[in-house]
Amino acid sequence: MSKIKPWLSAMRLRTLPLSVSGIIIGTCLAAYNGRFNIFVFLLAIATTVSLQILSNLANDYGDGVKGTDNEDRVGPKRAIQSGEISPEQMFDAIKKNILIVIGFTMSLAYVAFGHQYFLYALLIIVLGALSIFAAVTYTMGDSPYGYRALGDVFVFIFFGFVSVLGTYLLNIKGIDHIVFLPATALGLLSVAVLNLNNMRDREEDAKVGKITLAVKLGKIGSKNYHYFLIIGAMIAALLFTILYYVEPYNFLVLLSFIPLILHVLKIKKATTSSDYDSQLKVLALTTFMFSVLLGVGYLLH
Repeated sequence: MSKIKPWLSAMRLRTLPLSVSGIIIGTCLAAYNGRFNIFVFLLAIATTVSLQILSNLANDYGDGVKGTDNEDRVGPKRAIQSGEISPEQMFDAIKKNILIVIGFTMSLAYVAFGHQYFLYALLIIVLGALSIFAAVTYTMGDSPYGYRALGDVFVFIFFGFVSVLGTYLLNIKGIDHIVFLPATALGLLSVAVLNLNNMRDREEDAKVGKITLAVKLGKIGSKNYHYFLIIGAMIAALLFTILYYVEPYNFLVLLSFIPLILHVLKIKKATTSSDYDSQLKVLALTTFMFSVLLGVGYLLH
């Protein structure tokens, strides 16, 4: 058990609900339009979870070997930082995880499209390859994009559009305008989770040369940016509900606005790194709640 614990910690299981939020929205909207495949859903979940774990391990490795994770870091201790897992062991785990992601991606493409929709299957495989690249190069390599204030862009694209639109495509075999506003809202909330993490680590990141958007914007600027992300997501969700209104259940997603507003008020008062850290789980779970309520709101009749 003592050997498993560091690996479970390195996988950062608390990030997994957020990673599957796009799968839930895309699947529910596809089911609303009459298409649902349980095997596609399960494989999509497995692919996304393995990608998130890959990203977490790669992040631990990249920050660990660069010395970004040090004694000043707030939040859970990283595996390499603590010495419980060596860089060599972590790198080996990353390689094995890449193979797992490839296996799930290939299986997902085949189960969803078979031989009939070859180009769609090829698109999913390409998106899978790009997702692996994005997961690994966030902090790993000589010029990781997470150190050049580009993490927000990648999170918006992959957690928002690739996740929601990709899942919808897997089920419907096409793309519809109905998915763009939910994908935008989820993308903005996912970026908010990253920004919250970066606001927490802003001072320590600046010291070691990790330039995130929070470092560039400063304390006040990154807070204003955070408000923009949360409020922007709420506006996108409200617009979606109004434009695609069918029945009152569609407004269930508005329940998630309550914790989101409370979160904004907490961030407004936040002054220390621990203030931001205490809100990370809150925002991640609220984003998951947002996705479930939005999706279920279109399945209930």
